[in-house]
Order: sequence, then C-alpha cells, then structure tokens
Amino acid sequence: MFLLDTNHCSGLLMGNPTLLEKLSALGDPPLSSCTIVVGELVDMAARSRDRQTNLIRVQQFFAGLHIYPCDSETAEIYGVLKADFFRRYGPKDKKQRRRTTINQLGIGDNDLWIAAIALQHNLTLVTADSDFQRLPTPQPLPIESWL
Repeated sequence: MFLLDTNHCSGLLMGNPTLLEKLSALGDPPLSSCTIVVGELVDMAARSRDRQTNLIRVQQFFAGLHIYPCDSETAEIYGVLKADFFRRYGPKDKKQRRRTTINQLGIGDNDLWIAAIALQHNLTLVTADSDFQRLPTPQPLPIESWL
C-alpha cells in the first residue's frame, strides 16, 4: 500500500498530469494518507483565496482514501526517529544541541510523524521530499516519487 505525502496529494488535487498518468499506469493502486497530511492540506486550503471551495475539495479527496491516525505506537516510532536524527545530524555539544530544533537540521516534525506512520504500517511513502532519504530508520522505509 502507498502512503501519499502532502506534495503528492496536493498534486493530485490540482490535476497534475504526471501523477494522473502514474495512477492510470498502476491501475487501481491501494492508496492511503495520514492525519498529518490531512492537517497540512486543510491548513493550505483554509489559507487559500477560495477557502470554502478548496476545503470541500480536500474533504472529498480524502473521503476516497484510507487515513492512518497517529497512536501511541506511532509516537514511540516518531520519538526514536527524532532522537536518532539528532544523534546523527545534530551538534555534538550538549548546550548547542538543546538550542537546536529539528527544522534546523533539515527535516520537519510533520515529516517525522509521516515517516513513523509509514514505518508502523509497512507502507511505501510516496513523496517528492528528499528529507526522508536521510532518516536513520530501524527498518527500511520504501520511498517513491511519482513526480
């Protein structure tokens, strides 16, 4: 099963021909997303000029997908991913490390949550973000980009 990241969901919502062709070529692939991506797209729609129309489009889009929630297992995987990322890419000095945010290291918290959900459910993450390639994961995280 595929877990669509925000950039691929957004592209599908906007009718990106490359994404539509890929879906057509795959037939009827099992698609899913997660609550984090839903939140990101609702935020984008709510801040858009055509707020109501875009919120309805987002709602309709997600009605056709399985949406994975975050739970306590997701939180544990997220915590391990974040700690490992800091260990690998963070400053070695403890004082400096305490002042460093995950965003300063080149990945966002939401991306860590999305990766945690993909790992938890053994999903292939479909994303155009190269940030995920740097994640030190306890098991392989299959990643594809359809863009």
